Amino acid sequence: MKQNHRTNSPSKKICEADRLHVYLRNRSASYLPFMRRDIFQAIADPTRRAILVLVAMQAMTPNAIAEHFDITRQSISRHLRILSECDLLAQKQEGREIFYELKIDKMKEIDTWLDQFRKIMEESFKQLDEVLYTIKNKKK
Repeated sequence: MKQNHRTNSPSKKICEADRLHVYLRNRSASYLPFMRRDIFQAIADPTRRAILVLVAMQAMTPNAIAEHFDITRQSISRHLRILSECDLLAQKQEGREIFYELKIDKMKEIDTWLDQFRKIMEESFKQLDEVLYTIKNKKK
């Protein structure tokens, strides 16, 4: 039984959702300020992880951060913007300088999320140790 295309059929809703998904995917984050970046995509980049390590030790200006990398100042600014949009970095104004510092609370949230996997892996290793111990003792 075919439904009229003007009704709210499930296939029409899916089609509208697909169009919205394509539309949003083709827009950059600068056009969609209401959307937050994914924190895990942000920390997936090795340059951004290195920036986080630098600012974890001390607050730094963008120029001071850029001195540690062989990329353009514009690229560093983009990385800083992405990390700031993910709430991993905070900007602190001191006179004419802007310093970036690590937001440790956000890093704790990541650690808490990762902790569940750490516990699973530790339990798996514990079970593996028990199996290996049992096998080793049976051979004696």
